[in-house]
Amino acid sequence: MSQQMQFPPGAPVPTGAPAPQAARNGLGIAALVLGVIGALSGLIPLMFWFAGTLGLLALIFGLVGRGRAKRGQATNKGVALAGALLGIASLILSVVGAVITFTAVKDTVDEINKSLETSTAQPKSGGSEGEDAAGTGGDSKDAEGEALHAGDTAEYDTGLSVTVSKATAYNVGEFAVGHKEGQKAYKFTVQLENKGKEKFDSTLTLVEARAGKDGKAAEQIFDGTVGEGFNGKILPGKSASVEFAFDTPAGAKNLDVEVSPGLEHEASQWDLGL
Repeated sequence: MSQQMQFPPGAPVPTGAPAPQAARNGLGIAALVLGVIGALSGLIPLMFWFAGTLGLLALIFGLVGRGRAKRGQATNKGVALAGALLGIASLILSVVGAVITFTAVKDTVDEINKSLETSTAQPKSGGSEGEDAAGTGGDSKDAEGEALHAGDTAEYDTGLSVTVSKATAYNVGEFAVGHKEGQKAYKFTVQLENKGKEKFDSTLTLVEARAGKDGKAAEQIFDGTVGEGFNGKILPGKSASVEFAFDTPAGAKNLDVEVSPGLEHEASQWDLGL
């Protein structure tokens, strides 16, 4: 009796439609969120770099999400499109913000450079008082040449002028500071005149001196009102004068005076005969 081969039953044949796949809406939603944040960031010029980055991502995600919607893999075509459009808006705002930021930085740097520019003085002869100084006849030198002399005036293009008088012997008081035994003290007057249209702040005006053959810095003498220095603002059309005294070696023949009227003006030098 022959035996028949028996085989296990095969897998059942599926019936009906396949189960639907979940919609892939993630990129469209991400594009919308990034686009909104990027557009809001673009309203702040300094955030242009952040807006540009988010805008680029929103545009890419939005285009990919819209492509999925066309293929039936996503159901938020409108959301993806809105995210892409917001991404474009963010990129535009980032460009505008970058232009505004760089322009503002450039203007600020230009203002700083302008404020640091110094005004060059043009010398002007002081007349008879200058003639008394070491027989120079009061002849003023050019701005890049030798020092000025007693009574000469340094005139700046800002309207400020500086005049230094001749040096005269000074009797040092009992409580003076800066004088040494065996040295000789001399005083002179520095006058600032404001011929410009704006107030001039004289507070930063610096007066220094050198004396002797070796040109060592002369010690400034503070004695009562002498040596107090300039203070306050000088109105247009007004002037201010201050007396300065310096200690010099006994055999010094000249006193080299340098006046620096603030940061906006170059220093000017005077050679005063003693």
